[in-house]
Amino acid sequence: QVQLVESGGGLVQAGGSLRLSCAASGRTFSSYSMGWFRQAPGKEREFIATVTWSTDSTDYADYVKGRFTISRDNAKNTVYLQMNSLKPEDTAVYYCAASRRASRSALTLESSYASWGQGTQVTVSS
Repeated sequence: QVQLVESGGGLVQAGGSLRLSCAASGRTFSSYSMGWFRQAPGKEREFIATVTWSTDSTDYADYVKGRFTISRDNAKNTVYLQMNSLKPEDTAVYYCAASRRASRSALTLESSYASWGQGTQVTVSS
């Protein structure tokens, strides 16, 4: 398994942008599909975006399409989540996760991921 550490969270005004990073340990980062999830207070953790290891294909939850972009840099063992046009409802703890699976449909599910980071708080003020 890989060890994951998120960074880049913080407080931002509505309409602003943040870029989250997730650094992975180990030499096999390129063989993992990566995902971002979030959990708001009192709510279940939900899928945001994923990028596969096999083809770098991406998939997004409908509520972030056009606003968020996931990308990966295998040379840096890092996956990113660029978040633009942030809204107060985007306030949550954001988690990255790693999976050996390559199916985009499967990668929308928490159960497909074996490794998780500790999370980073994103707060969007109105």
